[in-house]
Amino acid sequence: MSFKMIKMKNFYKDISGVSAVETAILFPVLLMMLTAVYDLGQGVVLSQKVNSASQIIGDLIARNETVNSAMIDDVINAGELALFPYPSEGFSYDIVSVEFDEDGDAFELWRRTFGMVATSTPLEDSVGLGNEGEGVVVVSVEYTYEPFFNQFFV
Repeated sequence: MSFKMIKMKNFYKDISGVSAVETAILFPVLLMMLTAVYDLGQGVVLSQKVNSASQIIGDLIARNETVNSAMIDDVINAGELALFPYPSEGFSYDIVSVEFDEDGDAFELWRRTFGMVATSTPLEDSVGLGNEGEGVVVVSVEYTYEPFFNQFFV
């Protein structure tokens, strides 16, 4: 056996740098998985907060028989406060007050929309939900979420 052949056998048996190579290969993948889990968790929490904000808006408006513009502004501020500590800049809403006539047909009393396209189906969606003189409040919300690590990975 030649000296070269022995050296090659030793090279294949040497495992001193294997863990460093494995770390170099796996670390970026694990780092990306960690950032994805973080952003996904933030998205889930923010989704729950946006749902809570829509419920707060609907509940506070529905408690009053009559509302004015100042009351609606206060209710919207309360809904935005439900998003804390997240920013409310991405929060959009469409609030529609629907009342039913003597035939049970729904008609729109008032509407407040900000930051989104007005929902086109609140009257159709509320058919059969009330009797003459009763009403419902339909609240639609959207939130634009920008993941924290979006700027680092494409």
